[in-house]
Amino acid sequence: MYQLSNEVLKISVKPKGAELCEIASVKNDKQFMWHADPDIWGSFAPNLFPVIGSLKDDQYTFEGQTYNMPKHGFVRHNKTITLSNQTKNSLTFSLKHNEGLLRLFPFKFEFLITYTLNHNTLDITHTVKNLDDKAIYFSIGGHPAFKCPVYNDENYTDYSLVFNKQETAKTYLLNKTNGLVTNQTKPVFDTENSINLRPDLFNEDALIFKDLESRQVALVSKTHGEILNVSFKDFNYLGIWAKPNAPYVCIEPWLGIADTENTTQDIKTKEGIIKLPINETFNATYSIQIHEQHLG
Repeated sequence: MYQLSNEVLKISVKPKGAELCEIASVKNDKQFMWHADPDIWGSFAPNLFPVIGSLKDDQYTFEGQTYNMPKHGFVRHNKTITLSNQTKNSLTFSLKHNEGLLRLFPFKFEFLITYTLNHNTLDITHTVKNLDDKAIYFSIGGHPAFKCPVYNDENYTDYSLVFNKQETAKTYLLNKTNGLVTNQTKPVFDTENSINLRPDLFNEDALIFKDLESRQVALVSKTHGEILNVSFKDFNYLGIWAKPNAPYVCIEPWLGIADTENTTQDIKTKEGIIKLPINETFNATYSIQIHEQHLG
């Protein structure tokens, strides 16, 4: 386990998938992340690359060839990611193409993820370098799961997600059979900028937003106030998810989205795909800020 700490926060990152697995107070050891109970959902905060969500038949095509790809890509369970740089307040992990990955993803690349602690904020920066002699195509995203409720004297329903702008966005529904995005939508906001958490909120799977005005969402307790917020100015999709009746909520900044039902499966025309030209580097950062009143 790799660890970082400063005067108020400490984090831990698993070598496998370079997965963030702890955000906690240095002073009182209060934990803010889901503990990855394998009987419910055994992950903490998977890193999503080079796809988000499900592909139709777990496949896509590139220039006439068909490739297989697991849901959310191949980083989250990868054991070959290495620590490439460490400073007093940051950890950077790297994954480069190899023979096995080229069979799944026919592009030469380097994927880096950097965790940087700045007082009560954790910045998570995704970097993709094109090492190929052609443009490469990918999506990228985060999947952090936060403990909810945070305090023992609370219930899940004492919490809401509060967005920093007024919203009219609806969630796009998923096909229950194959996990693909349909063109059906459903309103989920309880006020002009908030969604109340409740055990049945995710009975139809994740909430998927394509057209939010906000680029920040806070996890707010009725009794203890704002716990944390996630800022995602570099990301234009957002997923919110948990297993029904489970004591956590995932706030997921995405650059990309699962396949739609009417997909052609061509990665070049996939919705939300990023095209990175030869010799170029792509960066996108989201941040998790813990409200100082909870840090002791």
